[in-house]
Amino acid sequence: MAIFDMKNIRNVALLGHSGSGKTSLAEAMLYISGGSDRLGKTMEGTSTFDSDPESVRRKISISAGFAPVEWDNVKINVIDTPGQPDFVGEAAQGLRVADSAVIVVDGKSGVQVGTELGWERAAKAKLPRAIFINKSDDPDAHFENVLDALTEQFGNALCPVTIPGGEDLIIDLANMQAHIADAKGKDSVKDIPDSVKSLASKYRDKLMEEVAGTNEELMMKYFDGEELTTEEIATALHSGIVKGEIVPVYCGCSTKLWGVSLLMSAIADSFPRFDVKGSEKNEEGKDVAIDEKGSPALFVFKTVVDPFVGQMSFFKVMNGSVKSDMTLKNSRSGSSERLAKLYVIKTKQQLEVSELRCGDIGMVSKLSDTATGDTLSADGNVSYRKTEYPTPYYVKGIRALAKGDEDKISSGVNRLLLEDPTIRYEVSKETKQMLLYGMGGTHLELVLAKLKTRYGVGVQLEDKKVAYRESIRKSCQVQGKHKKQSGGHGQYGDVWIEFKPGQEEGLTFTESVVGGTVPKNFFPAVEKGLQECMQKGVLAGYPMVSLWANLYDGSYHPVDSSEMAFKTAASIAYRDGIPKCAPVLLEPIGNLSVVIPSGQVGDVMSDLNKRRGQISTIDPSEEKRGYSVVHAIVPESEMSDYVPSLRSITQGRGEFSFEVTDYAECPANVSEKVIADAKKAQEEANK
Repeated sequence: MAIFDMKNIRNVALLGHSGSGKTSLAEAMLYISGGSDRLGKTMEGTSTFDSDPESVRRKISISAGFAPVEWDNVKINVIDTPGQPDFVGEAAQGLRVADSAVIVVDGKSGVQVGTELGWERAAKAKLPRAIFINKSDDPDAHFENVLDALTEQFGNALCPVTIPGGEDLIIDLANMQAHIADAKGKDSVKDIPDSVKSLASKYRDKLMEEVAGTNEELMMKYFDGEELTTEEIATALHSGIVKGEIVPVYCGCSTKLWGVSLLMSAIADSFPRFDVKGSEKNEEGKDVAIDEKGSPALFVFKTVVDPFVGQMSFFKVMNGSVKSDMTLKNSRSGSSERLAKLYVIKTKQQLEVSELRCGDIGMVSKLSDTATGDTLSADGNVSYRKTEYPTPYYVKGIRALAKGDEDKISSGVNRLLLEDPTIRYEVSKETKQMLLYGMGGTHLELVLAKLKTRYGVGVQLEDKKVAYRESIRKSCQVQGKHKKQSGGHGQYGDVWIEFKPGQEEGLTFTESVVGGTVPKNFFPAVEKGLQECMQKGVLAGYPMVSLWANLYDGSYHPVDSSEMAFKTAASIAYRDGIPKCAPVLLEPIGNLSVVIPSGQVGDVMSDLNKRRGQISTIDPSEEKRGYSVVHAIVPESEMSDYVPSLRSITQGRGEFSFEVTDYAECPANVSEKVIADAKKAQEEANK
């Protein structure tokens, strides 16, 4: 594969709603450019971008796909991102190294949730945007209606560059020509049919007005009635796209190759290259200059663990050029890494290259101490800004299907964590349950499938166990006496303890023994006995918290008393006394913040009321126009299905954050069910 300079490299991310045709567009670009000898199709399971078995089975993209497309002496690195919300981490990785974004829109369905989210993510990444209205062959597709809806949603910067011309024609407004693609995607040019001339003239005037507005010289030329040249239009489009003043709109049908070559020509002629912004941000948010002739540096934005190749590190060259056999230093670990061989990834193929220049995307395998988000450079003194990932809140317990596979689960999940930063794995300190966090149910299903196919570990999902606690509301005084005689020395310990609610989370132990009825050397044994008992409460076996215990009296035997005897006496006092202190079950509660369209606040509040949530405030969102933020306190036990529920209520537009902050007394009906379930589980365990 040829080596391209930065000026001839374009990194373009495809975004949009699931099913809008992003992967089909990527396949069409690869096929038309000669990069593939067949046109892959997602629904037929022949897509080269979606070659993973799970992608083929589900007929959706589950990971970002990459392929270089050579067009008009320009290398277009196509980054096909998933539209499913469960795989937003993959989209984030693609956006991190893209220099522009094309948002693919279904010509029949128009503006969908994925359209809005794709626009928001590109805007947050500060990427220049373009729109491709796909599926123009659909009889129910209506370009004008979709364009109007897009303009209403995203503003007047949208400007059509190509429009449908009826049947299989696409009108190029810059040249006022009709294009028709053959079976290979090669365009031939025809005159614009009379039936669409007036529509084409209308939209061309809009295009000319927008491009003329990019500089005064073109504006004067436009007002004087002079025609703008194709080169002037391309240059003006480039300027407008970079500044965000123009969002070009293209159209076509990716499966029939209509309008795809026009889009690729536009990308080559008008879309920005890597250094158009002049600098990159480092971890501290400071600018780092981009110099294609400078010292080599690369940013690892994605990791894949291949069972045959090993660890594959995908990177973008951020400065200078990198060559095979070059040694660079990792700024995080300080270790040196040798880039033995460099590759360009073309869907599922790995094409070896000797060099990659500034702005290009490649892959290197078998780095010893490099992870996603690391920077490698000549001196190790630069660390580029890491990708921002959403926090996973969808959680399930996991259990090995085969006994003894727990270690295999931990090992397999930790390897998958190298690939997917939106996974989180932990073992609960309180319930001892293995927990797996992800972006949704489909995401966790995929993780389980990978554990099975790659590492041979069968795993079953189960509900997360809530870490309840127990406490008391009243005080009581109780005796705990342990007396046992079995020949020789016996065992004797006798304590009187007052229990009452404590102020600290754990045990607050005091003693007020008078006259030495219990020797001081037995005090620690009494305290230790109570601490051990507190590991299990008397209601459902959950840990006891906030307990104050005062040892105020007792008795001992000069021969038979021992630390063990007093420890046992303390446990007897606990067992007999706590049930008399009005024990209660406590549940974890947390702060919930939900960001939703303002028109859906009522639906969300109604849902939170059903979850026993207490609404605290509702504020307008500072980051998203037309959105509100609902703040509430919600029991953790009611949050297990909140990810799919919120998606359903808001059609995928809502997002939330949740953090357990405190414990509160359970309502009676909840407490009764938890206690009954605990007793049932204990009975089954005893069988």
